Amino acid sequence: MSNRVERANSEIQKCLTEIIKFKMNDPRVDKIVSLTEVKVTPDFKYCKVKVSVLDLKDVENVTKVLQKSEGFIKRELAKMIDMPYVPKINFVVDKSTASALRVEEILRNLNIPKAEEEEEVDD
Repeated sequence: MSNRVERANSEIQKCLTEIIKFKMNDPRVDKIVSLTEVKVTPDFKYCKVKVSVLDLKDVENVTKVLQKSEGFIKRELAKMIDMPYVPKINFVVDKSTASALRVEEILRNLNIPKAEEEEEVDD
């Protein structure tokens, strides 16, 4: 990936986070929305944004609300960045967070006996 695309990904992620947290007045999108990854195509026409939410039950609803608000978000993004095109934004659920939480829950529920500490004997 080129340095130009990486810089664009970083800048778009920063701007989208600011738009969602401070400029959207939708109560369905709480302030605990995290954009985990932004990938813009090399021609800057499309952008895939992975969304994670603290409450896993709401992640689908929040993603749908963000997708429906794409027009507003694109307008605000156009004001904030200087790019050849303002990309079409596709919000998708970040499944890695849910997977990590599930693995953590499984590990927590395992009944592994604690190993007894070995006593060191000095010779």
